[in-house]
Amino acid sequence: MNDREQSDLGWSEVSSADADLAADPSPHGNDVRKENRRPKVNEHRILRLIHDCGPTARADIVRQLGLSAPTVSKVVASLLDAGFLEEVEMPEMQVGRPPKKLRLACEKTQVLGVVIAPGTCWVVSSGLDGELEESRMHKIRTPDTYEGLIAALADQARELMNREGVETLGAGICVPGLVDVSRNLSVLAASVPMIEGRSPTGDLAERLGIECVTLPAKHALCLAQSHFGENRREEDFVLLDFSTGAALGVVNRGRLLKGKNGFAGEVGHITIDPNGARCFCGNRGCLVTVVSDVAVAARVSERLGRYLDIEEVVKLARAGEIDLAGEIREIVYYLSIGLANVINLFNPPTIFLHARIFDLSDDLFPSLLAEVRRRSLRPTFAECRFVRANVNKQQGAVAAILDHLIESWAPRSDTHRRYPALTH
Repeated sequence: MNDREQSDLGWSEVSSADADLAADPSPHGNDVRKENRRPKVNEHRILRLIHDCGPTARADIVRQLGLSAPTVSKVVASLLDAGFLEEVEMPEMQVGRPPKKLRLACEKTQVLGVVIAPGTCWVVSSGLDGELEESRMHKIRTPDTYEGLIAALADQARELMNREGVETLGAGICVPGLVDVSRNLSVLAASVPMIEGRSPTGDLAERLGIECVTLPAKHALCLAQSHFGENRREEDFVLLDFSTGAALGVVNRGRLLKGKNGFAGEVGHITIDPNGARCFCGNRGCLVTVVSDVAVAARVSERLGRYLDIEEVVKLARAGEIDLAGEIREIVYYLSIGLANVINLFNPPTIFLHARIFDLSDDLFPSLLAEVRRRSLRPTFAECRFVRANVNKQQGAVAAILDHLIESWAPRSDTHRRYPALTH
C-alpha cells in the first residue's frame, strides 16, 4: 500500500476526498480558502483536539498539545478568521464569569451534505461539528432524469443556504457505485444509472456557487466513522456497506485505501455462486446479487407479489407477519464467505457493518459471526471485532466536504500523526 493509493482520514492528517480536487481550484466553485498550500500542522492538531474533545479552552490546548501560548493564540486567530472555529462562553459550576472556550463553528458557518440514492435523496446542513438536526434534513423522491435530479437537489440546497447570517462553505456529495476521482465522474452506478458519465460535483457547484466534492458511499461512510463514530479514534478498520450495493472501505494507519482511480473495495463483485443470478456487471453470482438491503427487499417483493423497500421488509419481519427464514439462511451463508475473505485478506482489528438486513432477526448477527468464525483463519478471526456501524451516509457527505475544506485551506504534514509533540 503506497501513498498514491491512500488518502488521509481525520483532522490531524487530513486530505480531501480527492487530492486532485483540492489542488485544482477552478472547476468546483469558489475556492477562497486556498490561500496557502504549505502544511499547517498546528492548525490540524488544534482542530483535531477540539473535534475529539469538544469545546476547549486555550490553556487546555497549550497543555494537551505542548505548544506555547503565543503559538496557540496565533493559530487560533487564523482558524477563527477562516470560519472554522468560534469562541463561546460555556457555563460551568464555578464562581465568577464562565470561561471562554473554542469549538468547531456551528452558529454562523455551515456545510451541506447531499446523498444520491435509489428511491430517496437527502440534502442536509450542519455546522462543522457534524451535528444533524431533523429540521435541516430534507428528503426528496429521486427524480427520473439527471436534469431533474440536479434541479431538485439545488432547490433543496438553496433553501438551506438561505439561513440569515450563516455562511455555507461547501457541499459533500455521497453517491452509489464508482467515482473516477481523476476525472471527478460517476462511472458506474447501477442503482441510479442516470448519474453515470455525469459530474454532480461540477453541476451542483455551478448552480450553487460553492465548493463541492463527491465520494462513493463506501468511502463516505469510512469518513463518517472516522469523524463521528463512537470509535472515531480507530486508525485501522474495515467498513462494509450492504445498503444499496455491497462494497467496503479499508482504513490503514488512518489512511483510506482508494486504488488508482478510487475504485478499490468492490467486494460486492466477488463471485459467490458461478451459476447464480446475472449481475449488472455482466458476471453471474456476485455477492451483491444476494446480500444487500436492495437485493433482499427485491427477493421478498417478488415472493409476496408486491413492492416492498427494506424498511417495510424489516417492519413486517419484526412483527412476525412474514417468514424470512430462507432469506436469512441465504444471507448468513453467502455473507460469511465474503466476510471470511475480507478477514483473511486484510487482517483488520475491527469490521464495521452497515446495513438494515441485520435488523431482520435478532438471531441473524450471532449466526453470521458463528459461520464467519468457521470459515476464517482462526488467528485472524480471533483478533477481529465486529461492530454495527452507527453512522449514516448523510454524515459521510458532511465529512467529505469538511475534509476537503480543511485540506484546501491548511494542507497537512505527512510527518505528524494525531498528537505528537512538535517543535515550534
